Amino acid sequence: MMRWFHALMPKEERFFELFARHSKAVLAGAEALRAMLEGGEAIQHNYQIVMDREQDADDVTREVLIAVRRTFITPFDRGNIRDLITSMDNTIDQMQKTAKGIVLFEVTEFTPQMKEMADAIVKCARLVQEGVQLLRSISSEAVRISTLTEHISQLEGRADELHDVGLRTLYRAHVNSNPMAFFVGNEVYDHLEKVVDRFDDVANVMHGIVIEHV
Repeated sequence: MMRWFHALMPKEERFFELFARHSKAVLAGAEALRAMLEGGEAIQHNYQIVMDREQDADDVTREVLIAVRRTFITPFDRGNIRDLITSMDNTIDQMQKTAKGIVLFEVTEFTPQMKEMADAIVKCARLVQEGVQLLRSISSEAVRISTLTEHISQLEGRADELHDVGLRTLYRAHVNSNPMAFFVGNEVYDHLEKVVDRFDDVANVMHGIVIEHV
């Protein structure tokens, strides 16, 4: 009886708007992080953009978590809403850590593999942005959402490969002549890999929502 009652009640649509706002901040942060890897003056300018967008994303996350507690009828399971916004927020939190690491260690030059990993981060952010916009029509867009999550997982696998190749190259170049350069480079690679891993977490949550609601 309660299931029928809930099905007939109007759903709170504001969640979709909040997801869209958050994904916009995530994408802007990803693009700024990628721009940092061009080096030079781009580092400090785009560092601040990453910091600002991370704050924007935190503000939206807070709104979502408050709304979950106060809203009577949510568009899908409350736990799923919390998991989705938390996993999305983890992506830009990790971008912030990456940007801070670059500035802290005064990294000014970046390898081709680092840049390609950052390209993958931007692609993941765009896929997430598209995916959360489709959640409003989850029944009709289930196949497309699942395709997007699969693409994110593929990008995560490619980033893992880039991490290993880049780290090996870095080790061979600096192990004897400049161990500190290897240490710093390893930190950047590790942070970039974690960003892509967090996007894979988002993909898993979105895929789980599709399976549960279609």
